[in-house]
Amino acid sequence: MSGRRERAQPGLRGEPGLAVETDGLTKRFGHQVAVDGIAMAVPTGSVYGFLGPNGSGKTTTIRMLLGLVEPTAGHRRLLGQPMPQRAGETLHRVGSLVEGPAFHPYLSGRSNLARLDAGDVLADPRTAGRRIDAALDRVGLLAAARKRYRAYSLGMRQRLAIAAALLAPRDLLVLDEPTNGLDPQGTREVRSLIGSLASDGSTVLVSSHLLAEVEQICSHVGVMREGRLVAQGTLAEVRGAGPTTVRVGTRQPEAAARVLRELGVEEVRPMNGEVHGIPGDLEPEKIVAALVHAGVGVQGFSVARASLEDLFVSLTGEGFDVSG
Repeated sequence: MSGRRERAQPGLRGEPGLAVETDGLTKRFGHQVAVDGIAMAVPTGSVYGFLGPNGSGKTTTIRMLLGLVEPTAGHRRLLGQPMPQRAGETLHRVGSLVEGPAFHPYLSGRSNLARLDAGDVLADPRTAGRRIDAALDRVGLLAAARKRYRAYSLGMRQRLAIAAALLAPRDLLVLDEPTNGLDPQGTREVRSLIGSLASDGSTVLVSSHLLAEVEQICSHVGVMREGRLVAQGTLAEVRGAGPTTVRVGTRQPEAAARVLRELGVEEVRPMNGEVHGIPGDLEPEKIVAALVHAGVGVQGFSVARASLEDLFVSLTGEGFDVSG
């Protein structure tokens, strides 16, 4: 042991509870800023949904985390280790799927994995067959192991790519758009797989454009806009950052809207037999009492937090694909 002490990276504390941690992470391509000083915090054991419109910087961020692209500025840690200083001893604990799978079309699924496994200098060739079968079984492809890759469906190809990431034990899985282009059945298969990986203790960072998928499988989310991380936290925390909305069911929408505006409710809008608005600090009881006092018949009244879709639109100014 040399006794040399590792110099700490400025701005990074090396939190033991974080599988991914960045500070001021920035990437410029010429004069264009693709990622602008982001501070990610992905808790160990979480499924972290990385959201954002196309071109918001998600894939560039992922490529920087994996060492595929060097940042212009900032610092990053994976599994508590500084990158790229400890890349050699850290990246073998990280599995990834970035920008879609690429395999030899005329080889079988098993043969493709065997080629990848043979290129891993840390893999024991004596246990290759066992590990390949275990990875195929994990993603539900053991029965199709001898089938040529070109005959695989899109969902099977995505699952084979995830199997490739599972050839060795992984503490962190980074999946960039793992359900991209899949039909509903393929999407469900990948969603179930991600859930099972997290249940086994792996941390999963998944970039996705399907909001419904994120809401079903993710415990934490981060939202990117124009290269900046504009929201981050647990799913409940991020949802809670959105405005509360009141909905009044009534046959007198114009009168109800007038009362709400007089009370100071913002963004009041009548629609389809209801009136919606953002009450701010107004108590729901006060709103109902004012409506009744004004002679407005109230058929229904509800208070709801903004959906993740509403919050995404408010943060990015763009719509979002909520299909799934």
